[in-house]
Amino acid sequence: MTDQTRITLNDGHTIPAIGFGVFQIPADGSTYTAVKEALEVGYRHIDTAQAYFNEQEVGRAIADSGIAREDIFVTSKLWIQDYAYETAKATIDATLEKMGLDYLDLYLLHQPYGEVEQAWKALEEAKAAGKIRSIGVSNFTPAFWKQFVPQFASIPAVNQVEFNPYFQQKELRELLAADNVRIEAWAPLGRGNRDLFAEPALVTLAEKYGKDAGQIILRFETQEGIIVLPKSTKKTRMASNKDIFGFTLTDAEMDELRALDKGRGAHDPDAPGVAEYLLANYDIHAND
Repeated sequence: MTDQTRITLNDGHTIPAIGFGVFQIPADGSTYTAVKEALEVGYRHIDTAQAYFNEQEVGRAIADSGIAREDIFVTSKLWIQDYAYETAKATIDATLEKMGLDYLDLYLLHQPYGEVEQAWKALEEAKAAGKIRSIGVSNFTPAFWKQFVPQFASIPAVNQVEFNPYFQQKELRELLAADNVRIEAWAPLGRGNRDLFAEPALVTLAEKYGKDAGQIILRFETQEGIIVLPKSTKKTRMASNKDIFGFTLTDAEMDELRALDKGRGAHDPDAPGVAEYLLANYDIHAND
């Protein structure tokens, strides 16, 4: 029987199919507490980023957890401000030092703007040096994928993008399938969209399986081969989000949920002005 809780990437490394995301959890002790509790309820995959401003607390929670480093899959992401080649190389080293880690399991280019090719080269070299196990990208639409990836010396292992039943990224999935690139879902629960949670198909399935609508959504996504990163600061919700592997949706039920796709999400990386907005609103060196 195959292990549904882990996925093999195109570089041979394995990744837990469900992880704990820390976007918008403040670095005032809240991230430390959330990660410590997530590890206590059984998460072994933690996803942070330079632009989340909480890498240090993630690293401290991992160190204090008592869990062996090799048993925890840790992801962070490089912000566009630091994409220039030499800066990117220095940032990777600084991130490892800040987090108190010898290596990262996965490191991503957070956005598809700016000096993308220079940054990717820095990631490839860090991987070759053993500082990073797997490398990937985030928020790459089909257009950005076609623009940049053919210039890369190696293919990304993952692309972390918005994904939920209302936005199932069909075009992108077809494009990535050729190279067995896995999609990681940020906002896999649609940011708690009330309309989504009230969908009759989800309500019916939740009743049938004795689960809540969120668990049905996450199970649908993992059965689709998507790596999911739900976020909660409530320990009970952390536990329930993770409790999704004891049942399997039927083919007909999967088709019913596939039919919920609206083909668009809340965030459009292809829209004009996004890069400028992100640079203006996320200054990762403001307090340096």
